[in-house]
Amino acid sequence: MTFIYILLEIMVAYLLGSIASAVWIGKLLYGIDVRQHGSGNAGATNVIRVLGYKAGIPVMLFDVFKGWLAVQLAIWIPVPGLSPDMMTYVRIGMALAAVMGHVFPVYAGFKGGKGVGTIAGAGISLFPLAILLVLVVFIIVLAATHYVSLSSILASLAFPLVVYFIIGVRHPGLIGLSLLVAVFIPATHRKNIRRLLNGEERKFDFRRKKNLEP
Repeated sequence: MTFIYILLEIMVAYLLGSIASAVWIGKLLYGIDVRQHGSGNAGATNVIRVLGYKAGIPVMLFDVFKGWLAVQLAIWIPVPGLSPDMMTYVRIGMALAAVMGHVFPVYAGFKGGKGVGTIAGAGISLFPLAILLVLVVFIIVLAATHYVSLSSILASLAFPLVVYFIIGVRHPGLIGLSLLVAVFIPATHRKNIRRLLNGEERKFDFRRKKNLEP
């Protein structure tokens, strides 16, 4: 019975992560699929690039929120009889499920975003101070370079260092999750890395207006 409870919670986390706000807002309010414009990514950065801040900011906030909510559900609706240590592993599993839902959303043809916002939301629940410090890294790199992709990659690489050396986390599951993030985000940004190396990556224009060009 405990296994069934855990499986159900992980499934709920995946379904939450699958709520593709970027796709739904684009289709319902603007009549377009953002995956066919800009970078082709169903994430907040591309929504801002294609539709502007009015659409992109709600998408960003919701992507973070759903990651946070997916992990928090394990606390609010705990699996009966689990030790605190096992509960941490369940929360990690729900974080991973939510991110997989965002990247491969069942409601949107399994073609979603890169998971940065949802990872951040899950991280706020699991290690809030580490996320705050990594956010500082992201903002500094973005301000200096205007590359969202590079900012995300460097922030993810800094994440396990912050978790272990600055925050002092010693739980093996949480350390493993931080290392996975440092591998996962660069992996989902492979095309961006190639464009960065070739000098072809588009910088983020903070004054950008809507641009529906593919």
